[in-house]
Amino acid sequence: MAAERDPALTPDDSQIVYTAIRAQGPGGQNVNKVSNAVQLRFDIRASTLPEDVKTRMLELRDQRISADGVVVIKAQRSRSLEKNRADALARLLDLIDRAAHVQPVRRPTRPTRASQLRRVDEKVQRGRIKALRRRIDE
Repeated sequence: MAAERDPALTPDDSQIVYTAIRAQGPGGQNVNKVSNAVQLRFDIRASTLPEDVKTRMLELRDQRISADGVVVIKAQRSRSLEKNRADALARLLDLIDRAAHVQPVRRPTRPTRASQLRRVDEKVQRGRIKALRRRIDE
């Protein structure tokens, strides 16, 4: 069972433009006649996504996002137009989810006094062990 999506992070169908295009690669006689690949276009700036998600999405270093802020996804994995359309939409939602995830702020920590003493004691002990390996002078 899939988790429910946040409605604020789900773009309206009216904001997504699908275009059927011919797929690349081998396909026999049918490949030049049937347009079964899908090109999805989604304008980030004109969307109804929350502003912070839009900003993070525009800052993503992803080759599918143009300088104008338009996401262009080409899906041609399947021979079915509908499967390719669903695949393109899933990849767009994945991109939005990546932008919606906020990394927690890392707070630097300091080692405790006891851990510092343990570390130094271990180093001293190790040094003693290595000193026993040296050549003995008479």
